[in-house]
Amino acid sequence: MTSSVVGLSVLFGLLYFVQGIVEPTEGLLSQPTKSLLRRWEHSASSAAWFAAVLSLPWAIKPLYGLLTDFRPLGGSRRRSYLLLTTSVAFVGMSALYFLPLDPTMALPLLLCLLVPAVAIAFSDVVVDALMVEVGQPRGLTGQLQSIQWTSLYAATIFTGVVGGTLSQSGQQQLGFLIAGLSCGASLLAVWLLVREPERSPAQPASSSEHAAKPSQMLHELRTTFRQRDILAIGAFLFLWNFNPFSATVLYYYSTTTLEFSEQFVGTLTSWQAVGGVIGCAGYGIICRRISVPWLIHGSIAAGILATLAYWAYRDPTSSVFVSVLVGVVYAIGTIIQLDLAARVCRPETAGTTFALLMSLSNLSVALAQGLGGTIYATLTERLGAGPAFHGLVAVGALFTATCWLLAPLLTRAIARHGRSD
Repeated sequence: MTSSVVGLSVLFGLLYFVQGIVEPTEGLLSQPTKSLLRRWEHSASSAAWFAAVLSLPWAIKPLYGLLTDFRPLGGSRRRSYLLLTTSVAFVGMSALYFLPLDPTMALPLLLCLLVPAVAIAFSDVVVDALMVEVGQPRGLTGQLQSIQWTSLYAATIFTGVVGGTLSQSGQQQLGFLIAGLSCGASLLAVWLLVREPERSPAQPASSSEHAAKPSQMLHELRTTFRQRDILAIGAFLFLWNFNPFSATVLYYYSTTTLEFSEQFVGTLTSWQAVGGVIGCAGYGIICRRISVPWLIHGSIAAGILATLAYWAYRDPTSSVFVSVLVGVVYAIGTIIQLDLAARVCRPETAGTTFALLMSLSNLSVALAQGLGGTIYATLTERLGAGPAFHGLVAVGALFTATCWLLAPLLTRAIARHGRSD
């Protein structure tokens, strides 16, 4: 693969920018999909579980990691998989443009979205494996994570406005075409920018180039699961992300209770992304000046603040302020988690280990989102939308606060890897 850190940084930024556009649950299609379900008279609970199921491909990322680490495709551990997954995402998203959309199509829409969702999640694993391989030996995981997530939030600035416009005008189907073309740009970038060195016939293959047997792959997965440092940070990530206060609840509260227009809700997504860009860029500058204990406690505090800020979410003016604030602090909290996870991965199994940690985060988000939607719908019927909304805010902040119980374990885990600075 290209040895240039600058070149890979550009590649990481570009691929994450495209991912910010095409990821079905948080990208360009997120609001149009929710607006379709609301137009088809699906409840907040139903829409939340729709999003939760669509998040499941991100919860099985260790399987993708095992493949990219131990089952080379066409003699390549990374490039071939990126070409395959971006091709599938391109075809899958483009085909959705021709899918007829009516109230009977909720289940077919979900099933058709799952195929490109798997491809996008798989490509994310391969890119993260490259990030760990390049960044960890050089102590650059924080900076590279900052580049990736700054690019993703920059894409969200675009998708928020465009997603709101498509939802407001009833042109949700156009979003699939835009997502498909974006996947095509990602495929072209991989084809042009990702290179792996060719091995001459006389040169012996390294162990990493041999396809491992399924039993060896399962052994590696079990070994990874048994590492106490991986378990410590995995538990921390799961708990930090288990927040029943979800984007689906926020969307339904904004559009039905506060009666914000679809266009304005999309604009709020863009404002939050502006805050995310500020938070990610700031973290990339200061990350190596802050000790690990402060990073851990800071991520917990940021998660709590990002949830509690929604107590002030009442009208257009306050919602803009809250969205920017949440974008800044939530991005900082998230990227701290990802940086800490990258520090404990072994570069030779980066795809598997980092994917395992991220899948725990994604599984937590999916479960919490579905549960939160159900709780919100139930409490709304009994208490009204306002008390239900603020009740979930309080519960979400409380869940995040429990992460302090695991902070000592995480601090020791990072220290054992010699990265306590």
